[in-house]
Amino acid sequence: MAVDLSLLDEDQRVAATAPRGPVCILAGAGTGKTRTITYRIANLVDQGIVAPTKVLAVTFTQRAAGEMRDRLRTMGVGGVQARTFHAAARRQLQYFWPQIAGDLPWKLLDNKFPLVGRAARSAGLDSGKEMVRDLLGEIEWAKSSVIGPDDYAERVAGTKRTPPADAAKVAQVYRAYEESKTSPDGMLLDFDDLLLHVAGALENAPAVAEEFRAQYQSFVVDEYQDVTPLQQRVLEGWLGQRDDLTVVGDANQTIYSFTGATPEYLLNFSRTYEHATVVKLQRDYRSTPEITDLANTVIGKAKGREAGTRLELQGMREHGPQPTFTAYDDEPTEAREVAIQIRELLDAGVPAREIAVLYRINAQSAAFEAALADAGIMYQVRGGEGFFQRGEIREAIRALVAASRRGDLPDDPVAVARAALGPLGLTPTEPEGAKARERWQTLGALVDLIEEIVRSREAETLPEVLMSLRRRADAKQPPSVDGVTLASLHAAKGLEWDAVFLVGLVENTLPISHAIKAGDDQVEEERRLFYVGVTRAREHLRLSWSFARQEGGRKSRSRSRFLDGIAPELEVEKAPERLKRNRRCRVCNNLLFTPAEKTLGRHEDCEPSYDEAVFGALKRWRRDQAREAGKPAYIVFTDATLLSIAEAMPADEHELLGISGVGPAKIEQYGQGVLDTLAEFR
Repeated sequence: MAVDLSLLDEDQRVAATAPRGPVCILAGAGTGKTRTITYRIANLVDQGIVAPTKVLAVTFTQRAAGEMRDRLRTMGVGGVQARTFHAAARRQLQYFWPQIAGDLPWKLLDNKFPLVGRAARSAGLDSGKEMVRDLLGEIEWAKSSVIGPDDYAERVAGTKRTPPADAAKVAQVYRAYEESKTSPDGMLLDFDDLLLHVAGALENAPAVAEEFRAQYQSFVVDEYQDVTPLQQRVLEGWLGQRDDLTVVGDANQTIYSFTGATPEYLLNFSRTYEHATVVKLQRDYRSTPEITDLANTVIGKAKGREAGTRLELQGMREHGPQPTFTAYDDEPTEAREVAIQIRELLDAGVPAREIAVLYRINAQSAAFEAALADAGIMYQVRGGEGFFQRGEIREAIRALVAASRRGDLPDDPVAVARAALGPLGLTPTEPEGAKARERWQTLGALVDLIEEIVRSREAETLPEVLMSLRRRADAKQPPSVDGVTLASLHAAKGLEWDAVFLVGLVENTLPISHAIKAGDDQVEEERRLFYVGVTRAREHLRLSWSFARQEGGRKSRSRSRFLDGIAPELEVEKAPERLKRNRRCRVCNNLLFTPAEKTLGRHEDCEPSYDEAVFGALKRWRRDQAREAGKPAYIVFTDATLLSIAEAMPADEHELLGISGVGPAKIEQYGQGVLDTLAEFR
């Protein structure tokens, strides 16, 4: 079928119809890069320049590869190979292995952790989970950077990278790990080995190289700013002396340098291929002009070589609301206000799946999980586990349970928690190593939560604290359903939503503290990460930060430097009255903190004031509504909200609206049914 190029804008069409040979597409966020390269492939096939089976398109995720294949099939172009680097290499190695290794068997190593753990012990290093994970990350970086064990110590010394242990010891672990994968029975290959062996075969086995190059003639590489030296080496092996290569990328979205990724190949493309066609895509079809203006301002402050290639996005959508900037006294208040704003968006018709809360580190999710659970809003954590489901938190809870059974510990639960979690990674100072830092931050968030529980007098002893944590964990485990997305900025790359909340925008979090220590290059990568977050939003973008971690805590935090000259100078906003509703128990008048208790308006152990018959009638009405709509009962109202209704016995919609968990949308859909049910008991 003929390719309808009229569906492309002028710049997209130039890229799609560029002559066979090297083409570099510099594509900003939301500019239709996938659409453009899909049309380029389809046009090359349609013009008879290349057969579809001779095209290899390389993406960085299986999801992106599947999307490209689907688009091409829809256009009538089947047979194009769209794969990740590792998937393509694995397929090739399976085919070529007998020619390069004979009868020696191999299999893919699914779990590298045990081998690295043994290698760490043999080198006299700590073999705890976080150290092993950091060593594993360091080995992966070295292999992606084409650095062997013998060269590691010298090469890492020439970088600003901080190894998780003494460089000579890391090299020793690396060497022992590599040696452990080879035995008389065969070889174990990790994912990086797939690339290394393919590159080696293409460079050293002319027959293999000739056969492969006869198979594929045209190459497309997406997200080219994120390729590693090893991936580039494989790509060059695939190409040989040919130059039929299309690359797509944006140097100002380079956010994975810690894995070995570098934008240098994208930046140097026109030098490598002097006759290359270079096209810029700057028309943003994703975001409103208000959001693209902010994105341009953010990246306009960038420094370094990447900044020299910045693209000036042009918002092509209709105008929308201005991005908002809000400062709060503390993180719990920030989270509760975000939950309220999300409820307003939901009531206005924005689907939950089109709303995201994005943060820098996974430990930040805890406060927002709590606030959303409190508001009865379903959510899902992307790219990570919920706070209470994280391995280190489960391990920490077990340590606290063990501590609670001892009789020789002080009465201060916070002090006991700090001491008990020390051996698990809660060191007095922030450790080196990405995994160790992430664990340290998460454990610190747990101690902060315990401190909040004790300060509010929700619990006074460690067993009572554990009961509070258990209640919170139970309340923060929503079912796996379509809901608001919680995700780190890294996990959000490549995704988009109608509404995005960028939260926790404070110094030492964005930019993260270890990036500040590492110097300007790492700080600039943090700025690019912020830029990626801004460009995830289509219509609604709300940015916020808080000056204290806990309610009543010292306001020692400052907003992110990336907001300087962008956000207005704001005074800290006081918590609106709506945030304070039901903050005290209606029975004993003491403060409420757990999500279920805040929704209910009283402590769980305070004497209820509702009629069981009323509560039962409301549950039966909810069951009927849920069955009729074909949805779970809690979607109609949670148990806690029904209890609040039974206790308050509202007489009209105005009184019903004053109950936590009941918003305008609920009133419109269910208000009359609730009031009719209550009328039977008046």
